[in-house]
Amino acid sequence: MVFENQTYDQERALYGLHDITVKKCTFSGPADGESFLKECQRIDVSDCYMNLRYPLWHVTDGKLKNCEMTENCRAALWYDKNIEIDNCKMFGIKALRECENIVLKNTVVNSPEFIWRVNGIQIDNVEILGSEYPFFQVENAKINNLTMKGKYSFQYDNNIEIINSNFDTKDAFWHSKNMVIRDSVIKGEYLAWYSENLTFINCKIIGTQPFCYCKNLVLENCTMEQCDLSFERSEVKADIHSKIDSVKNPISGFIIADEIGEVILDEFVNHKTECKIEKR
Repeated sequence: MVFENQTYDQERALYGLHDITVKKCTFSGPADGESFLKECQRIDVSDCYMNLRYPLWHVTDGKLKNCEMTENCRAALWYDKNIEIDNCKMFGIKALRECENIVLKNTVVNSPEFIWRVNGIQIDNVEILGSEYPFFQVENAKINNLTMKGKYSFQYDNNIEIINSNFDTKDAFWHSKNMVIRDSVIKGEYLAWYSENLTFINCKIIGTQPFCYCKNLVLENCTMEQCDLSFERSEVKADIHSKIDSVKNPISGFIIADEIGEVILDEFVNHKTECKIEKR
């Protein structure tokens, strides 16, 4: 069944349908209805304008291409499985929550609380213009070429791979586990506190007080800028090919850098560092 060049504004306009194609349709109007594609299965949606709330809840097996979701299109995809999103604009708050097996590519996003509690997501060539708490409690993600501005990203995540990306985000990676970040730039304050099993390879780290209270933190062939009070109370193995402004009270491992501005070992700390700290 094909729906093409139609306008819908009523409640649950195409609710519960399956094996449908939706082309060049507008979901907007005075009736201000919600949930226009809720509970659908095996849907192919393209070139549509979405200006109503809660459009795609409990959808299984869907494709969205060349679609625009406005600020009014809040909480767009919740409780969905097997969804591919390609070349879309996602501007509504709280897009993508409690979903499984998501592919997101070639898309522009401006969505506070974007991607919460998603299990299984692949991201390629995506730009997040702004978000707070993006990627909260995400598991099993592969991310390539993601550009992001935001705050408090990647918190309480597990099993994430990130490559070729550029982040401007404070308080990133808090309490996250089992992540590998390669060939990327991460700018932000207080990076990766309370994390476990994080590895950064060929990355550029920018910002104050990174990597505190970490367990099994590894940095290979990385650079650091404006990084003071680094590695406090952390178990760390760091090979840094730049200056570190200061290092404070690491617990164990080693830190080697081209230059270290200051090493701070406070007497009142109730442990003696077993971390080897040296200039290259």
